[in-house]
Amino acid sequence: MPRRYFLQTLGCKLNQADTARLEAELLRRGMQPAAAAEQADLLVVNTCTVTGRADADGRQALRRLRRRNPGARLVAMGCYASRDAGALRALGGVDLVSAGADPLPVIRETMRAFPGELTTPAAPYHAVPVIAGRTRTYLKVQDGCNLTCSYCIIPAVRGRSRSVPAGELEASLRRLVEVGFAEVVLTGVNTGDWGRDLPGSPRLVALLRRLTAVPGLGRLRLNSLEPRTIGDDLIDLLAGEPRIARHLQIPLQSGSDRILARMRRNYRQRFYLELLERLARRMPDIGLGADVIVGFPGESEADFRQTEELVRRSPLSYLHVFSYSARPGTEAAAFTSPVNPALIKERAQCLRALAAEKTAAFRRRFVGRTLQVVTLEGTSAGGGIRSLTSNFFEVALPPGSVDSNRLLDVRVLEADATGARGVAA
Repeated sequence: MPRRYFLQTLGCKLNQADTARLEAELLRRGMQPAAAAEQADLLVVNTCTVTGRADADGRQALRRLRRRNPGARLVAMGCYASRDAGALRALGGVDLVSAGADPLPVIRETMRAFPGELTTPAAPYHAVPVIAGRTRTYLKVQDGCNLTCSYCIIPAVRGRSRSVPAGELEASLRRLVEVGFAEVVLTGVNTGDWGRDLPGSPRLVALLRRLTAVPGLGRLRLNSLEPRTIGDDLIDLLAGEPRIARHLQIPLQSGSDRILARMRRNYRQRFYLELLERLARRMPDIGLGADVIVGFPGESEADFRQTEELVRRSPLSYLHVFSYSARPGTEAAAFTSPVNPALIKERAQCLRALAAEKTAAFRRRFVGRTLQVVTLEGTSAGGGIRSLTSNFFEVALPPGSVDSNRLLDVRVLEADATGARGVAA
């Protein structure tokens, strides 16, 4: 009977891409996924460390898996493992703490743990995660970040920006298309920075043109892009290339210029708002999301109201709202004037309520219209088939009406704050 693994991923899409790379390598060596942690020989938690809450979630996940399966090999990898390996080792019961995203140390540990039971593939290690049964997958184009945001620990744990060469990415994408993935998400820490460290300093637009020429490609989707990396050439490409999803997530963090300066962000509120408006003019149907940090040290009521007003005026269709927590090792961890936790909670709730209103209004704009979707695994809350539009909202389709992992047109019948419902057009 083959050895089995159970993987748990915390945090961002990049972590999901890293976990997929590990899973691909485990499968290549003859391991199989376990239906539950109790049935696994290998347990892996890919950790996040972007906030104190993320650290706590990582520790909790490791403890829970150890309780559920005391005899399995337990591994912690990822950003928390890079930032504070000692804290994870101190938990007890963790067999390996593997810093960073590279799956090879985990593979080596697994091969040692089960000598003679796993295979060593003749083909060299490759970053493409080809896993049967998935409807969307991630292709990591870049890792690390050269920005110096005062609140962020990620450059310290993932290093400086490093791009995957275009030829490797094209070969990877061709494999994913051949396997049958209908949508591939390009991801990175700072995806828009792709190419700056490569010979000739190619730009992201050049990469996208090359990738969209891959025969049989269904749809590409971009991950989060920093505001300063979105120029007119990229907007022109998005507006004219139907194989790239009409969706961008563009971190805002704050709508106050004073707070943006304290955060060491490289733009100000006017630049950000004008960028969103320019995107919406060229692509009226585009889905636009943003990350916002509430309660950054020194954030006054006026600062918060500026953020709220910018969100209200903007064409944003959704928000990811984060409550600030200090990260040891960052500049902001030493800032004075902390915001009262109760006030942070109140402000976060206010922004989330506003975001829910904007999301519902955005969905309702498409009632009666036909949109292209990719059908997903799993079912919606009402038992329907899940599908995702190009502009990034889910539409529930009638049960049994279509298979997963298909690109098709659907007509949106109704939409509200809880979701949307439609039928194949």
